[in-house]
Amino acid sequence: MKYNYDPMYTIDTFRRLVNVPSIVGYYVQMNPVIEEMAKELGYSVTYDHKSTPYITVDGIDNSKTILVGAHLDTIGMVVRSIDKDGMIRVRQVGGVNYNSLEGETVTIYTRDGRAYTGLMACQSHSVHVFDDARTLERNENTMMVILDEKITCKEDVVALGIQHGDPVCPDPRCQFTPNGYLKSRFIDDKAAAACAFTTLKYLADNNLKPKYRTMFAFPYSEEIGIGGTYVPEGVSEYIAIDIGLIGPDYDGNEHCVTICAKDNATPYDYELTSRLIETAKRAGLNYAVDIFYRYGTDGSASLRAGNNLRAAAFGMPVWCSHGMERTHIDSLNNTTDLLTAYVLGE
Repeated sequence: MKYNYDPMYTIDTFRRLVNVPSIVGYYVQMNPVIEEMAKELGYSVTYDHKSTPYITVDGIDNSKTILVGAHLDTIGMVVRSIDKDGMIRVRQVGGVNYNSLEGETVTIYTRDGRAYTGLMACQSHSVHVFDDARTLERNENTMMVILDEKITCKEDVVALGIQHGDPVCPDPRCQFTPNGYLKSRFIDDKAAAACAFTTLKYLADNNLKPKYRTMFAFPYSEEIGIGGTYVPEGVSEYIAIDIGLIGPDYDGNEHCVTICAKDNATPYDYELTSRLIETAKRAGLNYAVDIFYRYGTDGSASLRAGNNLRAAAFGMPVWCSHGMERTHIDSLNNTTDLLTAYVLGE
């Protein structure tokens, strides 16, 4: 670890964020938490019309503005329909892997402020009952939510205030082991947001300014590919902090930070990516450079939207992306170190 900060602040911040539901487009519970966390560090929050929170920090040189983006939206579902027997059918938002959700507890949040838990199950839910219990494909046409309520019919569900479009949020099941492994849903991308807050805390604790005016953005629609499409005026660099991947083609592992040179849409800016690589070298960080398939970030979304800026991406590699993910505190530390070095211009 290059910088003198408490890595448990990163883990505690992740726990705080991951236990607040924020599937794609659902920001009402998370934004007050972001405001509270920013206030604790002496910062304030502003919003765009998409309810994206921003923390803006003046730089030594305000003639240039950079943006660091760490999305707060997670994959999840919404209520699609209610069967006659009261079973709830869902529609996914983002790249849900239903195989990883079978047997998980979910919570449905109604528009009038109520919350109900339930079990995510396959309609062929038992090997003792259904011949195809092991073989039926798990998808949104075969999966359902069994409410933890006394339900006999659709009308019982409607009486609870549940309606089409209500968010259905899986439990994160966060665990942090004594030897430093972080296991949880939604490491993508709340671990990146935790790293961003650790950098903000380091700046505040040491009375430091970034090299340039820096905006920390926390969008809510990365998982559907549009989180970075709006960029505030004047931003010339977009750094997306997002998960890295682990697989046969990749050099990254859960102890390093991975710099993404290309995703499924576009190569990232050559000069900016090279600058990040050189920054990682100078800082003595454990890092890798990879290209990712079936993967995108708010940085590439900002480019596809036609914004006049450079974009780059890096973050902590995880096992089992969009499922029960795992990484290590080493990776979060390396990610935070690279982010801090970048914003300080070191």
